[in-house]
Amino acid sequence: MRRHRAAAALNAVTFVLVFLVAGAFAAGKPDLKTYPASDFKDSAYMQKVHQKVGASWKIPDERPNPPAKSVVIVTILRDGSVIESRLHMKSGSDAWDASATDAVKKAAPFDPLPKSYPRTSVEVHFHFEMD
Repeated sequence: MRRHRAAAALNAVTFVLVFLVAGAFAAGKPDLKTYPASDFKDSAYMQKVHQKVGASWKIPDERPNPPAKSVVIVTILRDGSVIESRLHMKSGSDAWDASATDAVKKAAPFDPLPKSYPRTSVEVHFHFEMD
C-alpha cells in the first residue's frame, strides 16, 4: 500500500513538473536586442543605451505567441535626443507593441553620442522579442 501511494505521489509530482516546464516553453521568454548602424563601433555607449531601454521596458501581461517580435527604430542625435521613433515591425500583440514603443520613449534622451563618432546621428533598431 505504501509503495502504491509513493508511486502515485511520484507520478503526480512528475505530471506537475512536466506541465510547468511545458508551460514555460509555450509561454516564451521576453528578450531585448539592440542593433546600431553598422558604422557605430562604441559598444560601451550602446550597452548603456540597451540597459536604459531595458530598464524602461514594462513587459505586458498580454504577450504575442512565440516566436514574435516588435522592432522599434530610432534616430539618436549627437546630443542624445531622439528625433524619430517608429514601430517598424508588429508582433501580433497590440499591448506588446505599445510596451516596446513606450520603453524607447521613456528611455530617451540618451547620453550624447561619442565624440569619436563622425556622424550627426545614429539609427538604432530595438528588437523586443518573445522566443
